[in-house]
Amino acid sequence: MRRAVYPGSFDPVTNGHIDVIQRARQLVDELIVAVVRNPNKEPLFTIEERQQMIEQSLGNLDGVKTDSFTGLLVDFVHQSQAQLIVKGLRALSDFEFEFQMAMLNRDMAPDVDTVFLMTSVQHTFLSSSSVKEIASLGGQVQTMVPPCVHRRLQEKYGFSTKPERGQKVDRD
Repeated sequence: MRRAVYPGSFDPVTNGHIDVIQRARQLVDELIVAVVRNPNKEPLFTIEERQQMIEQSLGNLDGVKTDSFTGLLVDFVHQSQAQLIVKGLRALSDFEFEFQMAMLNRDMAPDVDTVFLMTSVQHTFLSSSSVKEIASLGGQVQTMVPPCVHRRLQEKYGFSTKPERGQKVDRD
């Protein structure tokens, strides 16, 4: 069985992440979306909330499961009996960092390969950080994240859904 791990903070999961997950799943028998527990960062959502949002966003996508880990990615990959690490790339700057990480991982675990998937064009500008910043300022993010994530962002930041630009507002 060909198994891969797609690691990330997913704080929150975006449509760009979902795009990479769906395409990566086509390459392997099983994909593990692994939420990283980074003790050096203060996340907006808990590990459990992030896993739940990923699961809700994917619906019943066969062959995909979520998990979480702390520590070295290659240790988690071995523990999961996976052979591949999947990394999504938006731009050249992502590649420079991810290439270094792939080489370090390869040095520590020669039996594990890293596969890079370019994000679809419509998602190249998306990042969890930019989504959080826009949402925190009351901006529109519903085209950037799955509906369940949009609802969670509304709860966290206390904003209401505003009409899209150009959309008429009913003022009864």
